Amino acid sequence: MKTSIIGYPRVGGLRELKFATEKYFKGKITQEELKATAKSLREANWQVQKASGLDLIPSNDFSFYDILLDTANLFNIIPQRYTDLGLSELDTYFAQARGYQGEKGDVKALAMKKWFNTNYHYMVPEIEANTKIQLQGTKPFDEYHEAKALGIETKPVIVGPFTLLKLAKNHSDRSLKDLAEDLKVAYSAYLDKFAQENVSWLQFDEPYLVHDVDSDDIALLKDLYNEILRHKGQSKVLLQTYFGDIRDCYADVLDLAIDGIGLDFLEGVQSLSLVDSHSFPEDKILFAGLINGKNIWKNNYQKTLAVLDHLKEKGITSYLSTSCSLLHVPYSLKHENKLPEHYKAHFAFAEEKLTELKELSLLADKDYTNEATYQANQALFTNRPDAHDEKVEQRVAAIDDSYYTRLPEFSVREKVQKEAFHLPLFPTTTIGSFPQTRDVKVNRKAFRKNEITEEEYKAFNRQKIKDCIALQEEIGLDVLVHGEFERNDMVEYFGEHLNGYLFTEKAWVQSYGTRCVKPPIIWGDISRSQSITVEWSEYAQSLTKKPVKGMLTGPVTILNWSFPREDISVKESTLQIALAIRDEVLDLEAHGVKIIQVDEAALREKLPLRKSDWYKEYLDWAIPAFRIVHSGCQEDTQIHTHMCYSEFTDIIPAIDNMDADVITFEASRSDLQILDSLQANHFQTQVGPGVYDIHSPRVPSQEEIEDQVRKILKKVKAEKLWINPDCGLKTRGEKETTASLINLVKAAEVIRHEYTRSI
Repeated sequence: MKTSIIGYPRVGGLRELKFATEKYFKGKITQEELKATAKSLREANWQVQKASGLDLIPSNDFSFYDILLDTANLFNIIPQRYTDLGLSELDTYFAQARGYQGEKGDVKALAMKKWFNTNYHYMVPEIEANTKIQLQGTKPFDEYHEAKALGIETKPVIVGPFTLLKLAKNHSDRSLKDLAEDLKVAYSAYLDKFAQENVSWLQFDEPYLVHDVDSDDIALLKDLYNEILRHKGQSKVLLQTYFGDIRDCYADVLDLAIDGIGLDFLEGVQSLSLVDSHSFPEDKILFAGLINGKNIWKNNYQKTLAVLDHLKEKGITSYLSTSCSLLHVPYSLKHENKLPEHYKAHFAFAEEKLTELKELSLLADKDYTNEATYQANQALFTNRPDAHDEKVEQRVAAIDDSYYTRLPEFSVREKVQKEAFHLPLFPTTTIGSFPQTRDVKVNRKAFRKNEITEEEYKAFNRQKIKDCIALQEEIGLDVLVHGEFERNDMVEYFGEHLNGYLFTEKAWVQSYGTRCVKPPIIWGDISRSQSITVEWSEYAQSLTKKPVKGMLTGPVTILNWSFPREDISVKESTLQIALAIRDEVLDLEAHGVKIIQVDEAALREKLPLRKSDWYKEYLDWAIPAFRIVHSGCQEDTQIHTHMCYSEFTDIIPAIDNMDADVITFEASRSDLQILDSLQANHFQTQVGPGVYDIHSPRVPSQEEIEDQVRKILKKVKAEKLWINPDCGLKTRGEKETTASLINLVKAAEVIRHEYTRSI
């Protein structure tokens, strides 16, 4: 059996691309040096894949920032405000991703959203009235030739035209049909060029097909591909889907003149039944996504081989593949030197998944039950040490309706809290973290390596907290934060203080651009044995008379930004975490912290892509899990939560049902689109739509923030509005952070004066 993968990680096993790119942004290396680093990483990836015996190796899955942005730029979908800057091609690309503020102009970045149901973020392409869609770039061809020069034949990968159209913003007066005509020409030129190279396989990624698609969508898909596929020449075309099944258009996709179709058999709950209920064409190859591209547990060979045997019995020609790109898992276990072997034996990162593909391809062609490889694999699933805690499981079983209801109701709490805190109209605050400067990281690293004592480590952090509180008071913010200098990551930090977690050293995964996260691993049942944040929050509050928020991460986000267990349901794991965070909330309250923020930045992440599955498969337990966290609080304790970089407009009623007192949203990059939904759904919760983008290094002017707040006030009641950045400030520099917050506070003061004068 032959093997294939959809894509491979690209930041480098030790984040080489991240560090090189950040040096380039700071002017410490040249563009040529950055490109050289990128080339070496691509070559290393191809060599690893070739050595593994992988049959179809992808190219053009590399990106300096984002693959959808790459595709848009390839076809000249670049808003004029970026080309007007007169920058180099690469710097124009980075301006779209990060914004630009310099001698050549001042422009914001493109909007950024979550890539389907993952923690990866994509840049939203914009099609303007004067956008001339055409093939203009050379990146896919250049990278194909790079691999060819190494003696490696690759399968060039590109985001397909249907997904590109569905995810792009159309700011022109052209219809979807008009844009489709332009894209047909552009993608046809792409195929023509590769046809001349006699490329064996070309991969078109169409993950949008796993959404609910209607007859108009299917007509658009057919219109695009019926023309584009005329230009494939002798090349074979693989239409690749992932993150779900394509139940609405399965037969229609099979009718296309494609040579292969990639189906996700893990998240695609109906993929196997679709294959069973429809005859699979003899002239097409099925790429069976059976190796999990989103989690780090070893594959259960028994289950995978059973599916492959079933497909073989039906006479279906199959390639064994990953369920999605391996972008979403770390590079390799070889960098993990501290993780005990009896745990590590259960995991497979990207490089190890290549080994699994090879082993399974060999087992699939023989009577495998007596094979040593198969038996060793099966032994892992009967031996899970330290995974179960009877007390935790009993506590979850004892959850009743009282855990889901906070009393008194919101309207009563709102009045009590206004009297308790005496905050001004349009209170100002930040989302939580302050810049993690080099000295903060050095201090943490020294403590981890036992180079300084715990008291020295804490003394440093207390001084940072003291400075942070003083800075916020000087700026004039109304509700303060302690800065989170003790935290490496908003999920990993809590995982380190909860029972049931495992941690890695180098298991980095790209979230967006140069931002990488190191998700902890949920190994067993989760519980809290002692307080986690109380010491830091209590100290910060002692430094000021203004309220200081206690900062926690919510149970759904902790689950979604960890590598979850596969032996129990995600619901069960989330409820365990919810009880642990509930203990921390009540502990903070008992120590005098009266404003507590429980971030649920990733609430949307595991939401099924099909609306029909939203409640029964997710929201019916994810929202109640958050209510468990704060239902035991007193009426004068104010609960905040924060959400970012996902499309929340269509689940606003569910978010309101979380029964928080204040919710802050990312809104700056999405042009405040969420406000219409808040207004339409009579959102009761107080709200802080982000007034400026913290994922860009540019400093918003006071006037810019004022204009943003005026727009918000057209949709949000004044007494409900908070003013804040759109996310935490951890990744920003100190100077830009201070300048931005000064402008934010000044803008709030102006708007406050305008509003009180008008009434």
